[in-house]
Amino acid sequence: MATRGEQNRNKGRYKKLFYGLLLINVIVVLVIIALVFWPAAEGPPRPSQERPAVESSEFTIRTTKENLNDLVNGYLDQALTGSRHQYHISLEEDVHLIGELPVFSTTVPLSVHFEPLVQDNGDLVLKLKSISLGLLELPNQRIMGYMDDHLPMPSWVTVNPREEEIYIAVTEMNLQSNFQVEVEHIDLEANHLSFKLRVPYRSLGIDMVEP
Repeated sequence: MATRGEQNRNKGRYKKLFYGLLLINVIVVLVIIALVFWPAAEGPPRPSQERPAVESSEFTIRTTKENLNDLVNGYLDQALTGSRHQYHISLEEDVHLIGELPVFSTTVPLSVHFEPLVQDNGDLVLKLKSISLGLLELPNQRIMGYMDDHLPMPSWVTVNPREEEIYIAVTEMNLQSNFQVEVEHIDLEANHLSFKLRVPYRSLGIDMVEP
């Protein structure tokens, strides 16, 4: 039979073992609680899933210089109605403007050849290649000055005698349908012409709802 001293030693050993297990359980519980409630590390922001509101659709139109020639001259015929000085455009290997200018008390035939240069913003520059005013020998800038003074031009067409060019702001044309036009490519020799046409949905009576 165990003596009272041995019993006390055994009780002390069990008590230490009990407290040791209790401490381990407390530590495990604290670790689990910390893992559950610890704030998660912030990762890289997710890209927004919102799509920008689309207000128009864009189309590419390819045509020929013959079709464009008819369209341009049809527009000029209407725009120059009642004007004293007429002119028209002929799209050949280049852009050929044919018309007349007043000189003294008469009119003199005008012939101008331009090279079309498409701009990054969709506009068009007509760069002077050659110019003649009847048999008169005048500086190019002087003749282009006469053109600016006497030939009626739309508000989006600017004659620049100093630079010997005509700037055509195609993107600023006022179309009744509110369509927007940009020149994409012009190659008269290859008869390859293309334009961008932007159609606003509202011009078709369509109201787009933002996503």
